[in-house]
Amino acid sequence: MNSFTKTLLTLLTLCLVFSCAEDDGDTSMGRLNIEVTDAPFPTDLVVNAMVTIYKVEARNKDIEEGYPYVTLFEEETEISLLELTNGVTSNLVNIEVPVGTYDLVRVHISDASIQLKNGEIYEVKVPSGDASGVKVFIKPGIEVAGGLSADLLLDFDVSRSFVLKGPEGRPNGFNFKPTIKAANLSSVGRLNGTVLGNQGAPLDGAEVAVYAADTLNTTTFTNASGEYAVLGLKPGDYEVMYSFGELTPITKEVEVVVANQATIDVQFE
Repeated sequence: MNSFTKTLLTLLTLCLVFSCAEDDGDTSMGRLNIEVTDAPFPTDLVVNAMVTIYKVEARNKDIEEGYPYVTLFEEETEISLLELTNGVTSNLVNIEVPVGTYDLVRVHISDASIQLKNGEIYEVKVPSGDASGVKVFIKPGIEVAGGLSADLLLDFDVSRSFVLKGPEGRPNGFNFKPTIKAANLSSVGRLNGTVLGNQGAPLDGAEVAVYAADTLNTTTFTNASGEYAVLGLKPGDYEVMYSFGELTPITKEVEVVVANQATIDVQFE
């Protein structure tokens, strides 16, 4: 993996919060909030990454007759991935939806671009299959029930979505292959912490790589305060590797528990 590609290892997280508030006893509808967030993003070459979402739909598999998709959002909205870091969210949708089990989300994207520090902006071509949206399967499906709430996390993997073209350090364009995965927040946990340098100062842009069974699960980077956060981790044991420049990498083991937060703070020697 080249260093520039590593700078693109970040997540756009769409947190779909299906919350059914008390409402005079009507249990046929629930309220849906969509929050948008992102993980830290180092800016070696890139100063901004943008996507424009114009519609989001969810499939209610309990609708046996008629069109099973519920339109959650239908308004062109440009999102800057670099403004949303470490659990910060921006509300995208707040809408009532029918109760039922939702097993698929379709995210419709009209435009995407990358801006480099030298001022160059690369507009990327959205795949022609955009008419059907980016399909994100939810396994198991998430249930919206009257009087209850459920949270769905959609991870937009920028490193796989914006594919560098050209030599390292001198890109001549990008291919766009939107990649999104889903996690039911009621069945996952999160990891966060702070990374310090060998002088005790916070490190900005330290890489935090999370492995499950020797397979890379996700990668994020610390912000200017040395803080990082990884959302939507399924319960289990993980190995976390911290690296920064020429410093000797640090490896830690952590257990993630459902609906809990694990904290690991490290300092390089």
